[in-house]
Amino acid sequence: MPEPSDRQWMLWGASLSPYALKVDMLLRRADLPFIWLPEQGSTRQALSCQRRIAALKRGKLKLTYPPADPLQEFPLVPYLFGPDGECLYDSTAIGEWLAAQNPGCHLLPDAGTAEGFAVRLIDEALDEFGLYMVHHNRWVNAAADNTAGKRLAAEMKPLLGPLSGINSMVFPPRQVRRLPYLFSVDNGSNDYRNLPKRLRPPARKGFPPTHKLLDNAFRELLNAIEPIYSSRPYLCGGQMTLADASIFGQLSMNKTDPSAWQIIEQHAPQTAAWISKHYRRHVSPSNGRFELTDDLAPLLNWCGKYFVPLMQQNYCAYKKHLADGETRFNEEAFNKHRALYAGSLAGKPFRSVAKTFQVAVWQKLQQHWIATPETERQKISALMVNSGQMDTLEGAHEITT
Repeated sequence: MPEPSDRQWMLWGASLSPYALKVDMLLRRADLPFIWLPEQGSTRQALSCQRRIAALKRGKLKLTYPPADPLQEFPLVPYLFGPDGECLYDSTAIGEWLAAQNPGCHLLPDAGTAEGFAVRLIDEALDEFGLYMVHHNRWVNAAADNTAGKRLAAEMKPLLGPLSGINSMVFPPRQVRRLPYLFSVDNGSNDYRNLPKRLRPPARKGFPPTHKLLDNAFRELLNAIEPIYSSRPYLCGGQMTLADASIFGQLSMNKTDPSAWQIIEQHAPQTAAWISKHYRRHVSPSNGRFELTDDLAPLLNWCGKYFVPLMQQNYCAYKKHLADGETRFNEEAFNKHRALYAGSLAGKPFRSVAKTFQVAVWQKLQQHWIATPETERQKISALMVNSGQMDTLEGAHEITT
């Protein structure tokens, strides 16, 4: 457990969350003393954090960063609370804030550069589409051997005491039920009849199966990053970036899911070693300069194959539903069979719900693209097979709520 400090930060989250793990890596790189709550704190500290989160949601406590956006949702985790009253949420926003407050961290290349846009693109792609793959890995590929419920119960014990054990029973079936919302839909087969019924990955009427799509996309991601982490410490050379933290957060989520972790070790052993090296450990100071090298092309093309078209289809669906008078989006709408749309990725069909927070991501990324000079855009386009797909970013800023 970290040593007590008067200048200690508090990270509210669980190690089951890829976003909390991402923030953990960012804080270690920024060399800020912090503790995980509720896992490493007292009941008093945990309750204090919960009150602050409730106050943020009610608008009674000022959010330090990011700026308020009606398209965004307050998450369950992570939140970051500082010794001087700082209140932050959203892992990417926390990374941006840390980069601004601690320039020596070099977490983000300068805006307006090809490297800067590439880091932001990869970061958002892993946050938005990467979550679908690792959640699928845990609750489908590692359905029979993950211990997420028990681990959550242990981490929540300082807050809930004896009642924390309930998490070990209710959390797994809850996450399994959420699989279709997070893009993972079974084909209705009996492939999982060896599992208790409450843990069997669900099909959903009218929704195409997507397990193969997610499995293929995950292996393609591993194939894209394995040569990079086999040859240098970070994506852009000697400097750790926000994009590295995103990759770490998503993949390290599966480190404690045996069958899912085995997939990573088999297909990307050097990447697995890189994750283990950084897992909740100090991140050494970086050195060198940011470089956009040719071996980043497979990763950028992976973003272009899955993330870019997903965001564009979500944007169009949101715009259409909004014009039709729809007022509910995200998981609430999904559970009520509202704001749904049909799409395709890599030639495979899917069905999803329009998500406002992905529209916000798309808008922000579009703004970065527009602000990137043409000469720098060409460096990105030179590494992407279908460079014209980046033009779909144009116009996303027109959406309003």
